[in-house]
Amino acid sequence: MSLPIKKFAVGGIQVAVWKNEGKEGRNYYSVSFDKRYKDKNDEWKSSSSLKANDIPKAVLALEKAYEFISLKEPEQTENKEQEKTLAAAMA
Repeated sequence: MSLPIKKFAVGGIQVAVWKNEGKEGRNYYSVSFDKRYKDKNDEWKSSSSLKANDIPKAVLALEKAYEFISLKEPEQTENKEQEKTLAAAMA
């Protein structure tokens, strides 16, 4: 199983950014989130349900993930352009 490339945690909310390979070798990112909490037996559990006071934490963590992905996108475009230039020069 692959690992996320980045994680963001705010309180008990954790957001993970995943890098995926799509058609024709194009990469894209996806995001997952969960809420971590301890149950009545003091054991850690996960949930995708949020209480009202969890929403601002989830929003902040998701914004951080979006910022991370957005800043990576230009980098990927530059790398692809450099690869094309290098391939053309070698031909």
